[in-house]
Amino acid sequence: MEPVLRISGRGAITLTLKGLTSGQATALRKFIRSSNSGTSIICDPLSVVDRSESSPGLALTGTPDQLKRFLRAFGAHDDASGNLSQKMDSLLDNYLRSDYKITCRGRILELGSRTHVMGILNVTPDSFSDGGLYANEERAFAHAREMATAGADIIDIGGESTRPGAEPISEEEELRRIVPIIGRMATELMVPVSVDTYKSSVARRALEAGASIVNDISGLRFSPDMARIAADYGAAVVIMHIKGTPRDMQQNPVYDDVVVEVMSFLAEGIEIALKAGVEREKILIDPGIGFGKTLEHNLTLLDRLDEFRSLGRPIVLGTSRKKFIGTIIGIPVPDQRDDGTAATIAFGIERGASVVRVHDVARMVRVARMTDAVLRKGS
Repeated sequence: MEPVLRISGRGAITLTLKGLTSGQATALRKFIRSSNSGTSIICDPLSVVDRSESSPGLALTGTPDQLKRFLRAFGAHDDASGNLSQKMDSLLDNYLRSDYKITCRGRILELGSRTHVMGILNVTPDSFSDGGLYANEERAFAHAREMATAGADIIDIGGESTRPGAEPISEEEELRRIVPIIGRMATELMVPVSVDTYKSSVARRALEAGASIVNDISGLRFSPDMARIAADYGAAVVIMHIKGTPRDMQQNPVYDDVVVEVMSFLAEGIEIALKAGVEREKILIDPGIGFGKTLEHNLTLLDRLDEFRSLGRPIVLGTSRKKFIGTIIGIPVPDQRDDGTAATIAFGIERGASVVRVHDVARMVRVARMTDAVLRKGS
């Protein structure tokens, strides 16, 4: 098992290593005791180490420079530990990376420069928050134009509701809802269009109509050729985690460790995309808040969102108006949950989100800009 990166305090990073072999743990401890590198690394045994196994574990804490120096020194003595230093160094590089750029039909989104906002456009009669509001093409386009004016960097259009308990619709109906408006948006707006679908045939038609991003709630799992189609069209892909399907995902979802399992799913999704020919620099990841998760799972994913940075791809965060927010703040009506949404957006950005997917673009653009300003000042 590869080590997992976790943040530990402002300016300090903790490299948590679980699943070590005895040889790896011994090599690390021996090096730490004998090292004269002056890296000021703190090394303590983990309080809980792989309860399912008896394998040792360690936690290394220091500044990025300290950890880098330590790993360079350890790498010169790493013969007995199976290139552990290289694995740690790669994870650290992934974790620290922020210079992401996504190309969408010639338009470059500089995700490392600031948080980008993805506006939600549901052209459905039954989505949980805005179902029916934009089922008419004219209203849908007017709303897309409003979001673009308000500062949306991407507009994500969906023709099928994936709320908990939702029933699937036919490919023909989904296409009828989204293709005309995608063509119009691609022609008349300067904002890249993302298509929210798990059907590869729908994705193909959407890309032909002018979309440049495929946002797949199934993480490229429901349609076996989804990744290949994205690659064929040079599209960016958002690989999201889901447990089950929209119809059954909220029926008692259970995890041993929700972060570890979601990360593993997303890592596999990245490999699926790469093997199909999708460029690594066009892959984004989404932990799938609310998709097969309890309230506690959602809060844990938010709290530990920074760990997903170790996958080396920009993080998309979609918390907007979701049920867990309403449960916590006592507001059952989805479109009245924007204050709670704002809190999750600010926290998620601090934890490493590069893109936030939201309903109220104008308000969340302001939240993102303010959060970015505070974080840049403190960096």
